Amino acid sequence: MTAAPPRRAGPRRPPPQAPAHRFPVRVYFEDTDAGGMAYHATYLRWAERARTEALRAMEMPHQRMIEEHGAILVVRRVEVEYALPARLDDLVTVETRVVAVRGVSMALDQRMTRDGATLAALLVELACVDRDTLRPRRIPEPWRSALAGAPTRPAEGGQGE
Repeated sequence: MTAAPPRRAGPRRPPPQAPAHRFPVRVYFEDTDAGGMAYHATYLRWAERARTEALRAMEMPHQRMIEEHGAILVVRRVEVEYALPARLDDLVTVETRVVAVRGVSMALDQRMTRDGATLAALLVELACVDRDTLRPRRIPEPWRSALAGAPTRPAEGGQGE
């Protein structure tokens, strides 16, 4: 009988070296499951809020993309690795880093951390599509340039600070 391999602490994929936008969230009762831990889908909601705030911090909000270009960003794919639970009343920070910007898509690394420990790591692929036809379209400028290299300032507000 062989022993199971030792369990690794934290996600297998290290964070990229890119600068991160940081967005704080508090774990509320509504975020938890019957065991008092953040429900797995809650991490997706936190990631969505953090992506929205990261764009806002770059002065490139979703609404402006819709109004000026008739384009929206949609989630094409999400890969999540859960490492440690977030619990009721924890203060969690969502770190968002741009990994790649391509013609019609981009990849983001998003991490939920608490006191320096990674709770979950997400690899998120977004696609830019036409708001009316939902057909893929090139990420418009100035979003493309901003996402391709400009560091974002940290979130000033947040949830539960």
